[in-house]
Amino acid sequence: MQLLGATMRTIEPGYCVIDLPFKHQLTQQDGFFHAGSTSTIADSAGGYAAYSLMPAGHRVLTVEFKINLLAPADGELLSAEGRVIKAGRTLTAATINVHCTKNTKTKLCAIMQQTTICIAPLGN
Repeated sequence: MQLLGATMRTIEPGYCVIDLPFKHQLTQQDGFFHAGSTSTIADSAGGYAAYSLMPAGHRVLTVEFKINLLAPADGELLSAEGRVIKAGRTLTAATINVHCTKNTKTKLCAIMQQTTICIAPLGN
């Protein structure tokens, strides 16, 4: 996240928001945020939302995700809002909405469904 310049705006149990300000280095040929940038902050927002519900000392890994890019991510700020839908003992499902803000107008540009796994500390 440091390399991209993303920051965590909000973290609460089962919920996380990550913001990514515009940088030309994160765009594709038309100047929109690249799908890789969008996917990265979405994956992290869902992962941290899931991680916030896991026992201390455990780790989180993404098992799978599916992202739909609904509109060009054209703007000054990309925000990924991750929300846990179902937290299980091992697997957690989350949904992530990614919004792009341009000239104070915000639009939904991507949605992600994600599954993560809770990994116990070694020896447990």
